[in-house]
Amino acid sequence: MEIRERISGISLYEPKSDAEARMYAPVTLAYLGDAVYETMVREHLIHEKSLPSHILSRRAKRYVSAAAQSEIYDRISGELTGEEAEIFRRGRNAKPATVPKNTDVIVYKKATGLEAVFGYLYLTGRHERIRELFGKILTMEI
Repeated sequence: MEIRERISGISLYEPKSDAEARMYAPVTLAYLGDAVYETMVREHLIHEKSLPSHILSRRAKRYVSAAAQSEIYDRISGELTGEEAEIFRRGRNAKPATVPKNTDVIVYKKATGLEAVFGYLYLTGRHERIRELFGKILTMEI
């Protein structure tokens, strides 16, 4: 795997082709997407105001909980491309190893689908599209 320095992004790896990215398991895409999405939320929050970490964590939960991500998906589903909708379906339909006890299975699966979309976009180097979707999310009342 070829590694290169990238000043304009945080990835050290060359973007994958669509075909290469589709070969990853949906839960793997969601694993990566969870980190990408949460990093964006944290970055947004620290640029918004200088607040204590416990308040930042509380505010982040409004965006990163399974319930919030499920609701976000419901609101932006019409904005997804056909390709993104397909990645979402793969993520939603994946068989997770465990489901949190405090979350409904359907809610958890929709959150996993949304995370898979963010992971796929990141892996394929579509950072501008990530920023576009995240910008829409930030305009929502959650």
